[in-house]
Amino acid sequence: MSFFERYLSIWVALCIIAGIALGQTAPGLFAVLGNATLAHVNLPVALLVWLMIIPMLLKIDFHALREVGQHWRGIATTVGVNWLVKPFSMALLGTIFIDGLFRPLLPAAQIDSYIAGLILLAAAPCTAMVFVWSNLVKGEPHFTLSQVALNDTIMVFAFAPIVALLLGLSSITVPWNTLVLSVVLYIVVPVALSQLWRGRIVARQGAAGLAGILRILGPVSLVALLLTLVLLFGLQGAEIMRQPLIILLLAVPIIIQVYFNAGLAYWLNRKLGVAWCVAGPSALIGASNFFELAVATAIALFGFQSGAALATVVGVLVEVPVMLSVVALVKRSRGWYERGASA
Repeated sequence: MSFFERYLSIWVALCIIAGIALGQTAPGLFAVLGNATLAHVNLPVALLVWLMIIPMLLKIDFHALREVGQHWRGIATTVGVNWLVKPFSMALLGTIFIDGLFRPLLPAAQIDSYIAGLILLAAAPCTAMVFVWSNLVKGEPHFTLSQVALNDTIMVFAFAPIVALLLGLSSITVPWNTLVLSVVLYIVVPVALSQLWRGRIVARQGAAGLAGILRILGPVSLVALLLTLVLLFGLQGAEIMRQPLIILLLAVPIIIQVYFNAGLAYWLNRKLGVAWCVAGPSALIGASNFFELAVATAIALFGFQSGAALATVVGVLVEVPVMLSVVALVKRSRGWYERGASA
């Protein structure tokens, strides 16, 4: 990891502080940016999200789906945790903590919105950062690439129905048109553009040319993410200053969800006798979230100043340090894992 990536949590924290400060000193500017929308989609954020997503999607070769059969047990475990467990476990944790234990400490009008944001966060598996986590645990690269490509394919079809189902169960009205539009804007179109661009780069410059482009664009994604945080927290600043405890309370179910799903995927892979180099990235993919999509969809559905947008941004805040701790646990437990897997 580069110096910038290694200390991403620090830059995230600084951008949150900067966003809150700027929101207090220049509320008019943030009001203009917040109102720049088309069909309920904020245009400045849409641009920033594309800058985040497209460089990441350039890394993915969808031809890697042919590799799925070689690691079918790890693939089945990760798919099951990502799509059959994680969104529903987050809905349960949100109900237990946000609608239950923490209700007296949170704004009553935002309870449903907070839960919606948590569900959005858990409903989309991470697309890009898992390559970093997988590399840190020396994961099998073909498995990681195959799993990410498969998850992206599933996400196009499953994200909207799962989110709509869970938000409907939470008694929240879902504008289907906006939800589908968000999926198209933040998954289908970027995937199509990135694959066309990738094909042209590889055809003209080969793998070395692609690697060079990715090195150049790498910082662009992180800068766009940090600018999005400044914008979001500039609009959320007033509420955060009134109730700073909200950030900590929203982080509790997110952190529990990460450790629970990572542990479940890791344990299932061990029971199935999957190689550690596959089980490591499987656990990490099963736990991490596609927070760019979650933030974008929360903004599109509920607005900049909603509890849902704040909940998804809290996910960004805790993602890096918590996932790094999961990486450390996976590496330290290798001996225990391989003794059980071989048995």
